[in-house]
Amino acid sequence: MSRTPPDASVSSGDSAAVVPAGLRSHWRAVCGTCRQIFGIPDYERYLAHAAARHPDGPVLTRDEYFRRAIERRYSSGGMRCC
Repeated sequence: MSRTPPDASVSSGDSAAVVPAGLRSHWRAVCGTCRQIFGIPDYERYLAHAAARHPDGPVLTRDEYFRRAIERRYSSGGMRCC
């Protein structure tokens, strides 16, 4: 005798409807922390910062943001040990 899960009416392609909002926001926070630890640029964090601190200023596109992040990381010149 098989039991039907409570959310069986939700299609398997729509995973956002199955995952609770609290778990989704927690997962985003975990991913953002991992990005900070490993030095990976976080575009969503940049957007939140720009909206909170510079609401009237221009916002970089995703491509511009990553291009600047790469330039900032590798354009310091000279030798580095780390």
